[in-house]
Amino acid sequence: MIRNTRSGQDIIFIQTSKDTNGKLLEMEASWRPGSVPPPMHYHPFQLEEFMVLEGELSVKMDGKIKVYFPGDIFSIPPRKAHSIWNNSHQKTVINWKVKPAMTTEYFLETGIGLANDGKVNESGMPNLLQVALLANRYSNVFRMSSPPYILQRIVFYILSPIAWIKGYKSVYRKYID
Repeated sequence: MIRNTRSGQDIIFIQTSKDTNGKLLEMEASWRPGSVPPPMHYHPFQLEEFMVLEGELSVKMDGKIKVYFPGDIFSIPPRKAHSIWNNSHQKTVINWKVKPAMTTEYFLETGIGLANDGKVNESGMPNLLQVALLANRYSNVFRMSSPPYILQRIVFYILSPIAWIKGYKSVYRKYID
């Protein structure tokens, strides 16, 4: 289990990429009441499947917010921009599957590790130099929906040497299990 002490999100890994030869990452995730929505993002090559186990889950896609309840099952196809959070007054728990797994668990462990070490801002984002390295390393599993991806690639490519010089890394072994 990994716990984001800043956002109150817990993730329990049920099946990892190692367990499934990269075919599946299955997790149980929970959010405390009134969590902050993450930035709109997408997964270029992965399908996400969700089942709400407890509470309410807010999902923003296509400019609309839909709320899911216990027993609801839905999926998000590759390249579909979205944001997911708990906007209710009670804890939310979901079963979350990512297919194929790729390096998603390492991305999640790194992001939560940085948050727990106080290396993110109030909205949970690392500084731009750290984002540049993470965006380059994990672009196959996570991309912000704006600015356009080609612009992100150019800016992050230019910023990467500065980030390395300043001591930032794309992989922190202490966060990855």
